[in-house]
Amino acid sequence: QVQLAESGGGSVQAGGSLTLSCVVPKNTDTLKINCMGWFRQAPEKEREWVACLFLGGTRTYVSDSVKGRFTISLGKANLSLQMSSLEPEDTAMYYCAAARLCSTMVNNAEAEYWGRGTQVTVNN
Repeated sequence: QVQLAESGGGSVQAGGSLTLSCVVPKNTDTLKINCMGWFRQAPEKEREWVACLFLGGTRTYVSDSVKGRFTISLGKANLSLQMSSLEPEDTAMYYCAAARLCSTMVNNAEAEYWGRGTQVTVNN
């Protein structure tokens, strides 16, 4: 089992930017993790897939709701979500997630491993 760990949440004014980070597990091969990404859940709303990428390549997937404003990237040991032009509607708990397949996240809004979440609040 693995517990993912997010960081970087906080409060920001509308139009501002935040970057979230998640540590990539060292044992992704053993855990059969090929894809990592981000989800969010606002109060009283369903969990929403935001973005994901393949760990072994350059392909990324971004939800239409954040395309052009959010960028997902992979560093040496961290997965990042750069968020800009933030809107109050982006207010949510953001979760780092990992899965064997990116299609699991994109098509089913599911993942095998999850972080505890980091709160992002965008104020008017």
